[in-house]
Amino acid sequence: MNSPSIIARRTSSLPLLVAQIASFSALIAAGTTILRIPAPPPLFEITLAPVFYLAISVLFPRRVSFWSTALGSAIGEAINVVVYGGFPIYVAGIVWARAPEALIIYRFRNGSMRMLIISMVLATIYETFAFFFPDWLFYSLALFSYSDVPQGFAGGFALAFSDLFTMVDLVWIPLAIGAVVAVRKAFRTRFLD
Repeated sequence: MNSPSIIARRTSSLPLLVAQIASFSALIAAGTTILRIPAPPPLFEITLAPVFYLAISVLFPRRVSFWSTALGSAIGEAINVVVYGGFPIYVAGIVWARAPEALIIYRFRNGSMRMLIISMVLATIYETFAFFFPDWLFYSLALFSYSDVPQGFAGGFALAFSDLFTMVDLVWIPLAIGAVVAVRKAFRTRFLD
């Protein structure tokens, strides 16, 4: 049975949790839609969202980082699909690719700075393959309007190959680490739990 103090603690922290998730979701959505740099194909765009969700995943609790990344990415990509065109499946795809990044980074957040950097690299590799392998399958079998006719596995591979350029997100790791260091120094704490 839960004691009144445990229930009071849970309910008093709920508004803070919701506020953090809402605020960071908005920041990540803005990083996905507004704070983007157009790039030539096959990249199309480079977004600043990774700076935010990489840093948030280190500094804040797992629930905050996961849900902020999932919701912010979904909202941002939904706006991109409506404004710039694309398929609704892109929204699910970006959540599938980005939200687990928060969990990967959170897992190693107690480690050294070197471990944080390695976790961010691993998370970016995960994101890249989380885009690449489903797209390869979708192009190969003509699923979700990716193609009018099946392209076969070689054709699907060729069409999905540009997803590997998602590795460009590695350039944001120094900025995310800089944000983590600045927040830690400003608040004199390792985490904002």
